[in-house]
Amino acid sequence: MPSPLENLARPGKPLAVEPPDAAEIAGLIRSGHARLADARNSALSPESRFDLAYNAAHALSLAALRRHGYRARHRYIVFQVLPQTLGLGPEVWRVLSKAHEQRNLAEYEGHVDVDERLLHDLIAACETVAESVERRAETDNR
Repeated sequence: MPSPLENLARPGKPLAVEPPDAAEIAGLIRSGHARLADARNSALSPESRFDLAYNAAHALSLAALRRHGYRARHRYIVFQVLPQTLGLGPEVWRVLSKAHEQRNLAEYEGHVDVDERLLHDLIAACETVAESVERRAETDNR
């Protein structure tokens, strides 16, 4: 029986099979951690912090997906497959999905209205993703 990730990698689906690239994954993880650290800086504007946290979460989630041997054809899918890539539940991926919707409004429609609660939840969700990525990296290196 095919895994959920395999099912999403069929023709016309949002994932593509691509062998993992250790250098790419390491770069995504470094980028994610650097952006997350900056997102925690309360001296920055909420808009900047949101952008940094969203992009940190995306980089870390993409690293998790790439580690499994897949590449996303659409940005949002890296959040939706977190249960399969990192074993994370809806309390994480739903926040990241909501942040993705907000990011799209800002990016494509110029609607920038960062809600402090969403920013706080986004940073917390990103921290959970970062911790899970690190735990998986430690397990892989044993």
